[in-house]
Amino acid sequence: MAHRREGIMNFPCQFISAGEDFADFNHQVPAPYIRKEFMLSDIPESAELLITGLGFYRVFINGTELTKCILAPYISNPDDIIYYDRYDALPYLTEGSNVIGIILGNGMQNAYGGFVWAFDKARWRGAPMTALRLDILLNDGAHIIVESDTTFRTHPSPLLEDELRCGECYDARLGIDNWCSPACSSVEDGPASAFREEDWKPVIRVTPPRGEMRLCKASPIKVYERRRAVSIIPYGDGYLYDFGVDAAGICELRIMGTPGQEIRISYAEWYHDGILEKKNLMFPEYDFPYTDRVQDSCYICRGGGEETYMPSFTYYGFRYAYVRGIKEEQAVPELLTYHICGGAFEENGSFSCSDETANQLQAMTRRATLSNFLWFPTDCPHREKNGWTGDAALSAEHMLLNLSVEDSLREWLRNVEAAQAPDGGLPGIVPTGGWGFGNGPAWDQVIVEIPFCLFKLRGDLDTAREAAPYIFRYLFFLSGSRNKRGLVDTGLGDWCETGKSGGGHKAPIEVTDTAISVHLLEEAGLLFRKLGMESEARYARKLREDLKKAFRKYLIDFSTMTVAGSCEASQSMAIYYGLFKKPERPAAFKRLLEIIHQNGDHMNAGALGMRVLFHVLSEYGQADLAYEMITRKDYPSYGNWIARGATSLWEDFLPPEADAHSRNHHFFGDISSWFIQAVAGIVPNPYMEDADYCLVKPHFIRALAYAQGSCRLPSGWISAHWSRLEDCREGEEVIRLEITVENGLRGRILLPAGWEFEDGFCEKPMKTGTYLCISRL
Repeated sequence: MAHRREGIMNFPCQFISAGEDFADFNHQVPAPYIRKEFMLSDIPESAELLITGLGFYRVFINGTELTKCILAPYISNPDDIIYYDRYDALPYLTEGSNVIGIILGNGMQNAYGGFVWAFDKARWRGAPMTALRLDILLNDGAHIIVESDTTFRTHPSPLLEDELRCGECYDARLGIDNWCSPACSSVEDGPASAFREEDWKPVIRVTPPRGEMRLCKASPIKVYERRRAVSIIPYGDGYLYDFGVDAAGICELRIMGTPGQEIRISYAEWYHDGILEKKNLMFPEYDFPYTDRVQDSCYICRGGGEETYMPSFTYYGFRYAYVRGIKEEQAVPELLTYHICGGAFEENGSFSCSDETANQLQAMTRRATLSNFLWFPTDCPHREKNGWTGDAALSAEHMLLNLSVEDSLREWLRNVEAAQAPDGGLPGIVPTGGWGFGNGPAWDQVIVEIPFCLFKLRGDLDTAREAAPYIFRYLFFLSGSRNKRGLVDTGLGDWCETGKSGGGHKAPIEVTDTAISVHLLEEAGLLFRKLGMESEARYARKLREDLKKAFRKYLIDFSTMTVAGSCEASQSMAIYYGLFKKPERPAAFKRLLEIIHQNGDHMNAGALGMRVLFHVLSEYGQADLAYEMITRKDYPSYGNWIARGATSLWEDFLPPEADAHSRNHHFFGDISSWFIQAVAGIVPNPYMEDADYCLVKPHFIRALAYAQGSCRLPSGWISAHWSRLEDCREGEEVIRLEITVENGLRGRILLPAGWEFEDGFCEKPMKTGTYLCISRL
């Protein structure tokens, strides 16, 4: 079978498996041990290992683990892309006998817990498999190749059950001591747990999936914090461990147990009225065993000393761990350690201010981003773990302003491109086995939004160049999606409007879909022009103008400057995406203010409207109103989440008496972008001409004594800090603005209306320095 390969790399493509049997809810198959022993007469010159595991692998040489991180190598549709990892194996090899060992997990290869999205029916579904090549260069120039074949042998491991969305069950009594170490090869009459060659059977060769073979270039997963419980209380027939924050990761269990002692841990994020609630992690419309097993783990003790265990092939989204099967004296803080995980990203930006509510919201956005970025942006780290395209499109900018997610976004975008249908349509989740097409342009825009944001914030055109054929194919699909009025009205719309979960939004889908289509066409056209693709740019411009004309004809009442739906989302999206002409915008904005005031100065929009609402307000001189809407404590607001105990961003703005849904989502996280760009005032690449050009354009929010932000541009950092001076003349207000610019970054400082520098100007070149800003209003 031919495979398109990355560069000239010779990927191993001889796949092996422990057998053809694979697990489901009612039939469990232990994760296989796989091993091979080989001899070396001397320490070699070099040794390189290329390996994949479908779904996941852990790899060992002579008892030492090499695996880069949990959930290696990646989570993908293997009929689209097969990911490999490369390791330097030389430090692990010895003269004489050597052993390479692998444990395989189900992962996406057999994600039966994802039945809601038809992963149990995926064409690639089967037993986990691996392909590897260990290329050893000897000192005399000769090569020894250890490659996956039927000389490898296999045995069931103690990991009796593993499923990405459900959890794991591990029986330590079934462990084989030193199973991947040469030391075990000579055991003849050792204990029952020792390795015996005759107990291991040969692996079988299996047909590889169809996907392109690639090295994984996404940032690996790392542990950000090891956290002990802040409280432990008796609960039910066990103990409830509260770790204080809702994040994502795995728990390390450490216990002196008795042989056969069975410890069960159930993970959840919601505890209220004395009840640990998991119904927000369920799908009640499905009567299925999944509902009893989501986010659970089981460990059966071997006995005889202290034991430790951490899951290998799953992770959980949780704040609380409900532990059963332990004695009172075992319910100690040391029993569980929360390994909080996320992508291995560097910090690319920051924000803080004098208001602790805003600081908490910034921290919650960061936590939600990391919790939902294990390989790619997911919608939640517990019940779904899906790469929803709309969520990623809404969050790409704030993620890039805060963290170095660019490599991971580029890698996932390749999966989005591979999932595109021949007609240009895109699925709502990636990876997918074919489920989820038809969610509309607000979700599909990810094919443009990621390349656009990478160009804007990183100066990267290569991603856009690679994506260009897929973008253009999507534009044909979008053109054909118009209705009889020339508008677009397919898919989900302004999802999770205030007071609702999911649909039922005030903004008509024609409004939100067409506005988003105009937006993505503007971005696509700009990218095409930057790439010198003039005919494609003209096509995007023509389609954009046609959609704008239809929008203005059918969806705006020009007598009142009101957009159909007469709501915050419709009005702000039309203003933000340029559907009003310049002379019309003041009246359109006035109408938006009227709608907001009718709502008691509360926000009232879904994910699409909320993405632009605050930017529109600050751009038209109402930054203080935007800040108040975000941070106020009464419902609905972000500040109300904090008042109700949130430690991460939630999926929806439901009233206190309503059931909560996911309490760890990132798609309402653009407030972090607004804090950095509107409050601290750092606006990178405003004209889409130079990623090292920046405006410093702060809004001096009346409720704040100071605010500060920073952002790393391609050539260096820029930081801005403003603070109010108390010792001022009557009738004046003075702000001290401090700016630090690295490596000759270029830009301008623009003060808000009514403010000027000491010399009377309201604009200056952006340079490192301290500036006094005066308002005499």
